[in-house]
Amino acid sequence: MKILFIGDIVGKVGRRVVKALLPGITRQWGIDLTIANCENAAGGFGITEKVAQELFNCGIQIMTSGNHIWDKKEAVSYLSKEHRILRPLNYPPGVPGVGSIVTDVKGKRVGVVNLSGRVFMGLMDCPFRRSDEELKVLKERTDIIIVDFHAEATSEKIAYGYYMDGRVSAVVGTHTHVQTADEQILPGGTGYITDVGMTGPAISVIGVEVKQIIERFLTTLPRKFETARGEGLFSAVVLEIDDTTGLCSSIQRLQLRQ
Repeated sequence: MKILFIGDIVGKVGRRVVKALLPGITRQWGIDLTIANCENAAGGFGITEKVAQELFNCGIQIMTSGNHIWDKKEAVSYLSKEHRILRPLNYPPGVPGVGSIVTDVKGKRVGVVNLSGRVFMGLMDCPFRRSDEELKVLKERTDIIIVDFHAEATSEKIAYGYYMDGRVSAVVGTHTHVQTADEQILPGGTGYITDVGMTGPAISVIGVEVKQIIERFLTTLPRKFETARGEGLFSAVVLEIDDTTGLCSSIQRLQLRQ
């Protein structure tokens, strides 16, 4: 089974790039399931039902998120009913939405889990221990499990990858918007990358207008950030998963401009 995971989609440019490139990538690589992180897809901050539907129509089947998922007010009610969009599993009990899903792909079940790190992030339940609890449930249904670990600290991501090694198919990092060059298959057979990268404006500072960010560093004054425009960047990984063991046999980075 081949699974495409698209890194954090940022604003209109990110959506444009997905619409332009995803059909060709799906054909070229023989993709069976497409997952994408959507927490910055609506104007660079959050998600709306209209934007989500646009991405679903492009061929994305499951979407994950992170700390920006609630930036648009309508997300609270929308995620309560749209379970194909995940919010981090380790939010406290009672938060709207779900943190995992099991979907059918060509006669096989695939689990997708979304978690948030805690280092330099908000107050969340322990992602390591919360994963242990969730795997007890998911493993009764499938051995093919993809985890989006949305975290800031490289050390936390790597530690989590080794903690999950051999227990899930892949751990893909999101949040920092810069693709890392450490894609690998860990000793136990789990595919891993610290950060898939960003799908959004190529000429930007992690998606925001360059001049605005430089001004912020020079003056330290707060201001409203705007999503950059222009040339787009498509960042993703292709995961090849053994249907029988649920382990990863190949992980390939993709980074294209459009």
